[in-house]
Amino acid sequence: MSLRKKIATRTVNPQYVNTLMQSGANPLIAQLYAARAVFSADELSDQLNLLIPYQRLSYCEVAAERIAQSIEQQEKILIIADYDADGATACSVGMKGLGAMGAVVDFFVPNRFEHGYGLTPELADIAAEKGAKLIITVDNGISSCEGVARAKELGMDVVVTDHHVAGRYVPDCIIVNPNQQGCDFPSKNLAGVGVIFYVLMALRVLLRGRGWFSGSLKEPNLGDLLDLVAVGTVADVVPLDHNNRILVSQGLKRIRAGKTRAGIQALFQVARFDFHKAQPVDIGFKVAPRLNAAGRLDDMSVGIACLLSDNLETAQQLANELNQLNQTRQEIEQDMLQNILGEFPDTLPENQTTLTAYRDDFHQGVVGIVASRLKDKFYRPTFVFAPDDNGDLRGSGRSIEGVHLRDVVDVVAKKYPDLISKFGGHAMAAGLTMRGDGLVIFQAAFEEAVRDVVNKEILSQTFLTDGSLKTEYLTLECAQMLNSQVWGQGFPQPTFCDDFILLRQEFIGKDKQHKKAWLRKDHHEFEAVFWRCADELPDEIRVVYRPVVNEWGNRVDLQLYVEHWEEVLPF
Repeated sequence: MSLRKKIATRTVNPQYVNTLMQSGANPLIAQLYAARAVFSADELSDQLNLLIPYQRLSYCEVAAERIAQSIEQQEKILIIADYDADGATACSVGMKGLGAMGAVVDFFVPNRFEHGYGLTPELADIAAEKGAKLIITVDNGISSCEGVARAKELGMDVVVTDHHVAGRYVPDCIIVNPNQQGCDFPSKNLAGVGVIFYVLMALRVLLRGRGWFSGSLKEPNLGDLLDLVAVGTVADVVPLDHNNRILVSQGLKRIRAGKTRAGIQALFQVARFDFHKAQPVDIGFKVAPRLNAAGRLDDMSVGIACLLSDNLETAQQLANELNQLNQTRQEIEQDMLQNILGEFPDTLPENQTTLTAYRDDFHQGVVGIVASRLKDKFYRPTFVFAPDDNGDLRGSGRSIEGVHLRDVVDVVAKKYPDLISKFGGHAMAAGLTMRGDGLVIFQAAFEEAVRDVVNKEILSQTFLTDGSLKTEYLTLECAQMLNSQVWGQGFPQPTFCDDFILLRQEFIGKDKQHKKAWLRKDHHEFEAVFWRCADELPDEIRVVYRPVVNEWGNRVDLQLYVEHWEEVLPF
């Protein structure tokens, strides 16, 4: 089946536009924000005092009370982190924040190949051996019922800080999670790093009220941690609602001003990018993959050590190690992807709604990335599996708009209770472990579950644009203005759709797989780039594009970044 693609325009409420313009917003910004359901002038601001109060986050103050007890009694606290970029930044925020408040704190991050995911009974044993009296999970723990029970048997308390959706059963401990039942926190989109940041805000107020900060122990400025919060929030691809946009915007301001830690500087440097110009997309494509590579292939402790480093030279050494791991990850990913594509047709059967792939030599640390690549190519919910050391299969999935992947897995798990031993995730991504002989059953059940919730509309890839952009806005200054805003998951970068006359075109890049073209609209000429385009472009062309700032040498110019094109056909 050929991939159906269509272009659509976001709907805009004129009342929202007027409200935003009356507050002083630029007319184009007002139009773009209104198209993203922003109707309050407050949402134009990134001031920290507009953050949702921590008092709204259920059990946040209860968690702060238990942590304060450990600090006052100098009990050892052990942070158990997840092994992705969100977990690494959340761990670093916890280490830096608790340390600054006088805690005796250490961390342990499980190895995905040795320990599995979350606080397991084995990790509880390790925590006891390390002398911990309090365990704090970051970016995990909401499904760690057995691990928490084991910790309690060993005389340890547990505070779970997580953001993943809770299953039927939750651990018997203090839980801070905006997605747990009964929590009315207005933003359900906090990343794991955002949750522990909120706990630290509550803890600081509590300790301040007790007069804890005196003498040599000064009250910490938690704003210094916002660079880490921004990196983790963007890396975890959570929706950037207003609350998250504030956190990301404030963190980015610190990064661009050079007020960021050595580890983040080093990660940008090894990616050969000037962190003073960082945007959310740069975190997503330059910093996050290098951090994630450590957890995928080796040990996330390397990534956390890089983020915690106070010495630039040490941070650079660790960043180089992460960069090498990322290069290895890319090689493994390409090998897996080519193996899969070699077995798949270029187009799928008309009635196929999902993809499932497995080989016994696949690397379990890279299945999620490969699933994402396949989802992008075929625009179908996708799972990729690899074997683990216990004879089971571990899979990671990616979805499309309109298919809630975790809910689909839940349907499969309920239909076949002995198939899937554990799973978790959210709408666009999920992971699971199932028995080694269950692939055929899962493949059929996954296809059936998705088919029940999709239609042709959902399975058609839609380029949702902000419509035509007036020529007066097709300027370098406008591109720079758009660059200054925080865009990302759930608050997408503006794209526009216009018809142009093709003036000339040429292949670019080492392998000549990309194109640069010069386009005309309303007697104005614009330079555009078409990535991975080997086609001869037609004389009249409809383009979905983003105005971007192109810096080359000493020149700064406007360029149109093309996401989709099609020929303008005569009526």
